[in-house]
Amino acid sequence: MGLNVVGLIVDGDERVGEGGFLALRRLRLRNRRADGSASAPYVSDAVARPYGQDAVVVAIYARGADGAVRVLLREGLRPTIGLCRDAERAPLPEPPPSIWLTELVAGILEVGDRGEAGLRARAAAETLEEGGFVVDPAAIALLGAGMLPSAGCLTEKLYFTAVDVDPAAQVALAGDGSPMEEGARTAWRGLDEAIAACVRGEICDLKTELGLRRLRDALAEQLNRH
Repeated sequence: MGLNVVGLIVDGDERVGEGGFLALRRLRLRNRRADGSASAPYVSDAVARPYGQDAVVVAIYARGADGAVRVLLREGLRPTIGLCRDAERAPLPEPPPSIWLTELVAGILEVGDRGEAGLRARAAAETLEEGGFVVDPAAIALLGAGMLPSAGCLTEKLYFTAVDVDPAAQVALAGDGSPMEEGARTAWRGLDEAIAACVRGEICDLKTELGLRRLRDALAEQLNRH
């Protein structure tokens, strides 16, 4: 039987590297055990984002005349992957990383984005900024509970949503004015084909695969109800 940990002793809580988009929250901890003893000290780090804790992901989709579902994928700048990931350290062979990443539309939740109405409003705003579609927040479907993408270092939860659009109604991408959104472009791809591309590693973004799979499940459930 292992030792029963009943709580944590916080010996230190500081922020490191503030001044940019992210900082590091460094916790100095000990485990408090049921027998009254404590573990050796250790450090637990978490990425801290001063602006917005969580994010919304939007699966923008359309049905063709044949009933086939296509999804809108966005290719945008991700300098941290292109400049910081070391392909030589990967356990399996992979191509050198690109500064461009294919993913679903997504955005950080702001202070006022509370409840289901807040999630829908933010999803609709990101659909316009990053996808080029004006949609009513009421048309946004929520796809289940929020999920922690990397609990070892991130406190962020991702909330998954979807919206059905008319591809002909797309307008130019507005973006948010950030240089990070320069050069972004979108393309349509079959839903099943896009999920298969995730499995093959051609699309290597975790939130995108999960968002696509939740969309496929939701559409299948709709079909079964009818």
